[in-house]
Amino acid sequence: MSHDARPVHEQPTRSPWLALAILCAGMLMIILDGSIVTVALPSIRDDLGFSASSLTWILNAYLIAFGGLLLLAGRLGDLIGRKRTFVAGLGLFTAASLLCGVSTNQEMLIAARFVQGLGGAAVSAVSLGMIVTLFPGPRERGKAIGAFSFVGASGASIGQVLGGVLTQAFSWHWIFFINLPIGIAAMLLAVRVLRSDRGLGLRAGADVPGAVLVTAGLMLGVYTIVESSRYGWGSPHTLGFGLLAVALLVAFVVRQAKVAEPLLPLRVLRSRNVAGANLIQLLAISAMFGFQIMVALYLQNVVGYGPAATGLAMLPAAVMIGTISLVLSARLNARFGERRVLLAGLALLVVALGLLARLPVHADYVTHLLPTMLLAGGGGLVLSALTVLGMSGAGPEDAGVVSGLFNTGQQVGGALGVAVLSTLATARAGHLLADGQNAAAATTSGFHLAFGVGAGLLAVGFLLALLVLRQPAASAPEQEQEPRPEVVPVNVG
Repeated sequence: MSHDARPVHEQPTRSPWLALAILCAGMLMIILDGSIVTVALPSIRDDLGFSASSLTWILNAYLIAFGGLLLLAGRLGDLIGRKRTFVAGLGLFTAASLLCGVSTNQEMLIAARFVQGLGGAAVSAVSLGMIVTLFPGPRERGKAIGAFSFVGASGASIGQVLGGVLTQAFSWHWIFFINLPIGIAAMLLAVRVLRSDRGLGLRAGADVPGAVLVTAGLMLGVYTIVESSRYGWGSPHTLGFGLLAVALLVAFVVRQAKVAEPLLPLRVLRSRNVAGANLIQLLAISAMFGFQIMVALYLQNVVGYGPAATGLAMLPAAVMIGTISLVLSARLNARFGERRVLLAGLALLVVALGLLARLPVHADYVTHLLPTMLLAGGGGLVLSALTVLGMSGAGPEDAGVVSGLFNTGQQVGGALGVAVLSTLATARAGHLLADGQNAAAATTSGFHLAFGVGAGLLAVGFLLALLVLRQPAASAPEQEQEPRPEVVPVNVG
């Protein structure tokens, strides 16, 4: 992923489209799991005794492992072969799903979710590279990537509905058991169908210490934010772990500047479009993923929806994002330019979260929530435009690493968004409960704060897009040029 060298000694694939179907099935399982958990959180909390703050680790353990290991997993695909990495990732993810499903305590579930993230990183990191190899022609490659993108959008939608139905009809354990038949079937087919490749060999080097530094730093950073509601921001506990997290991340950056085979060559950040697009994506994903979690909790904890009703209530947002990203975004980008489309998408999301910050205690869905679900479709404009803008600043030799950086930023942004917004909501609700407010009003006020901060993050992203990003030069006619390197965003749900 961090190199453009292709694995050698490849065997022909029997059917590129069958191979694509297997890659899509693997990614569907990964993406499905990212969204299927959200509507089951209250049920898991009640069964295993999670607190409001510790509950976020069910999501964050997965997201941080996923984001922290994406760059290393892509490099391992170069070294040991992408097929081996893909199959190993599927096996690890499937086995961890079984452990999640049989978990009987908090520690076991969080550890299993972390292992799921490792497997998900391996599957995701090599899938796009395999598609590019399978479809060298620009037209077929475009169709293949379109199909792969559709899996991401549909997987998020299916996950929210399926998670609610399985939780309500059976139990939360089944949201993880559903991965077992998909994972086993995908592994068996991958072994038979996918192209074998030897890779460059482990002697070419992989920056394992760098991966350890960035993953540990991110984990400690999220832990510090989550636990700050219990210890306080100025406590020795919070300050100590916070400083340690910063030190680990600084050490990672220093190592990337010196190591021969870095996970993240720092030269890619010299481009204002690469650096700016990644920072805007971090802010936008933090707000969008936090929006998804906060709305699900509001519907169940305040309005009183069950898991299935919650999944259906959130379906319009996922459908709008998927439809806009697949049907409209490319046309709008071509007509108006990615920078303008990005600004429009961010503006829609600011309005959506701003409206949520004014929700009444017991909202009417059609009047108060459905409009925000439709406005959330702006996310489909944001992600596609950011991808093109960010990749426009990367040369061919850095396309792989910038792709990995985008996917890493999505996972890290999701984890930070959940940690920050849920911590703020919990702290505000706790203070109001202590002052004598009733539970519904206090909880709603906490969500107001979270949605308001999310709107603020998006507004900062809007300003950065306005001031930092530059519209890339016009492209040559489609039939005369090879497509620009593309990123297939890993949907966070």
